[in-house]
Amino acid sequence: MLRQRGSPVYPVLSRFSPLLLLAAWEAASRAGLLDQRFFSAPSRIAASFGELLASGELVLNCAVSLWRIAAGFLLGAVPGVAVGLTMGLFPVVRAFLEPSMAAVFPIPKLAILPLILLIFGIGEASKIVIIAIGVFFLVMFNSMAGVVNIDRIYLDVARNHGAGRKDFYFTVALPGALPMVFTGFKLGMGTALLLIVAAEFVGARSGVGFMIWESWDMFDIERMFAGLITVSGIGYVTSACLDRLERLVIPWKA
Repeated sequence: MLRQRGSPVYPVLSRFSPLLLLAAWEAASRAGLLDQRFFSAPSRIAASFGELLASGELVLNCAVSLWRIAAGFLLGAVPGVAVGLTMGLFPVVRAFLEPSMAAVFPIPKLAILPLILLIFGIGEASKIVIIAIGVFFLVMFNSMAGVVNIDRIYLDVARNHGAGRKDFYFTVALPGALPMVFTGFKLGMGTALLLIVAAEFVGARSGVGFMIWESWDMFDIERMFAGLITVSGIGYVTSACLDRLERLVIPWKA
């Protein structure tokens, strides 16, 4: 039994536990303890992953999905920050918009995907718009909360020194709300990944989501797992990039 929290066993256990789980999965699959129709051996998944990489198919689908995520994220995050800061700075705007935003926000974004497809068609626009909508609300509410929680003394000091509207936005509200803005970015990126996969299931001929759906359609389990691993990798890399950007922009929070 381990009694010391600082035991050197913990880092070793954390580092090798994924490998141990993969080894147990491989052994169970080879021993017939797992149904390989649904849980193929990791070695076969790795081989399929290598084939997809070698053919360029995986790289192409990744590039397409990343482009859609980046476009939708920017389209949702930029107005989300602007509207959130405005609602935080001006109580009258917050009182006017917050009830409507709070009523619309709980609607699952996947539920409005059919409507988005009807309006924008099955091309690129519908995938970018559904991501933008999902990102917008998370960034907007977090940005607003960041401004509302700024100590009033900073706003009073800026007002007493004759700060203009632009100064309030860029020297008080935005710097003070940045930690919450980044929280919104991270939540928005997670939502963007969820939405892009769902959108590519139903209306795409390329992208990682399309690759997963096509693999399901052909009952190619190894290829489907390779797609799932790719989505996980994209999520890990984008999260690490946002963490790095956060440390650069607001080093005092790190």
